[in-house]
Amino acid sequence: MIRKSTPLTLAEVYDLVGKGEKQDAVKKFIKQFSETSVKKATEMKEELTKLDLIKLKEDSIVKIIDMMPIDAADLIKAVPGVSFDQDEITKILEVVKKY
Repeated sequence: MIRKSTPLTLAEVYDLVGKGEKQDAVKKFIKQFSETSVKKATEMKEELTKLDLIKLKEDSIVKIIDMMPIDAADLIKAVPGVSFDQDEITKILEVVKKY
């Protein structure tokens, strides 16, 4: 029975995978999509959470960290279905640019 579901960034998954032949294959696959370290992903998650934007949920934060959008168009693609206003987009992208 699942008691709690917590979205994880690819960096966090990479860190949790462990060691072994199959795990190395999983890590290699993850590295194709994410260059972010666990430390950077955690710091970015904290900063995005501190923005305290109502529309910015935990699963959206994880997608943003994994996709690292560089402009508004990329951000909209990373989090479809969420309509951020220009001020929110600017705040989010400012955090992402730091990393």
